[in-house]
Amino acid sequence: MIIPLAHRAGQTQEYYFSVKLAEVRKLLAAGHDVINIGIGNPDMMPSDNTIQALTHSAQQPNAHGYQSYKGTPGFRNAIAGYYAHTYQVSLDPETEILPLLGSKEGITHISLTFLNEGDEVLVPELGYPAYNAVSKMVGAHVRNYPLLENQGWQPDWEAMEELVSDNAKILWLNYPHMPTGAPATQKLFEQAVRFAYDYSLLLCHDNPYSLVLNKKPPISLLSIDGAKEVVIEMNSMSKSHNMAGWRVGWMASSKPYIDAVLSIKSNVDSGMFKPVMDAAAEALTNSDAWHAERNAVYEGRLEAATAFLDALHCTYTNDQEGMFLWAKLPDSIESAEALVDDLLYNKHVFIAPGFIFGPKGNRYIRVSLCMPKERIWEAVQRISN
Repeated sequence: MIIPLAHRAGQTQEYYFSVKLAEVRKLLAAGHDVINIGIGNPDMMPSDNTIQALTHSAQQPNAHGYQSYKGTPGFRNAIAGYYAHTYQVSLDPETEILPLLGSKEGITHISLTFLNEGDEVLVPELGYPAYNAVSKMVGAHVRNYPLLENQGWQPDWEAMEELVSDNAKILWLNYPHMPTGAPATQKLFEQAVRFAYDYSLLLCHDNPYSLVLNKKPPISLLSIDGAKEVVIEMNSMSKSHNMAGWRVGWMASSKPYIDAVLSIKSNVDSGMFKPVMDAAAEALTNSDAWHAERNAVYEGRLEAATAFLDALHCTYTNDQEGMFLWAKLPDSIESAEALVDDLLYNKHVFIAPGFIFGPKGNRYIRVSLCMPKERIWEAVQRISN
């Protein structure tokens, strides 16, 4: 290279799954049949009406030009309708919704918008790696707050009080929680909003799993009284609507937050593809029965996934939500990293090690339900032989 890397590039590691999936591809190219139950890549199709809306829109002569940075009115109206139906939350589609190219983009834009170098960010000690990575990329300091394993992986609010300083700006929250599957609760969200008010923090909630194997009616952090003053909630269609590759989601909050993020986002991209937005708007009208059918498929995979974990003598809870199972390794297994490599290269089964979500995950693994149950049962047979 003719010039050196920027500091942020030198201190940022390639995403774990990017590296590991390259290894999986090499094994596949060599003729090995790898069963991938490591990543949350939905294997089911979007609804038929979603695909039809996409193809119809793509055939229109006005569909292929630049679109508004704020997305089409039809898409924003559909998001508002979805929030009203799903979460009983009222959103102004003109001022309180901003479409995103998936939640990961939102994490970056929010961080660029509200963090200066040296600011502090509260990030759960187990969570989506992008919270840590993006915070560091923009020059902020990450303060990892503890989650209480013996209390259903809830935040330790007393310990968090000790972490907050005058430089703290953002608190990241994610329930239903990835990777542990801990469900969202009204009490948790009320505590979070109160904490954000007490310490003048921007509470950023990542909410992509609320409709996947949820055991109770889904809730939004924005349903809490006063939340819009301190909360940005991101949501995504990747998991809930089988649209991961479409890269479509949004953030919702009060107008000042939306306008501020838009000032950054409008300098980075030139709007979303109109047929994608038209199809996404249609997908948001999917019936409750459609979501129930999707969850029934995931439910049918749970037996195989738990049998897989049982074969490894792992321990896990039965209250997990989302499309993963989080499990603790037995003492007889040396490490998650060694187990992952052993299974990948000797059994041709790929699972995710818990340490990629934070050091507290060193003795854990995560298994995905994004694979037909027959294939998960095959993985059970491979590790049992």
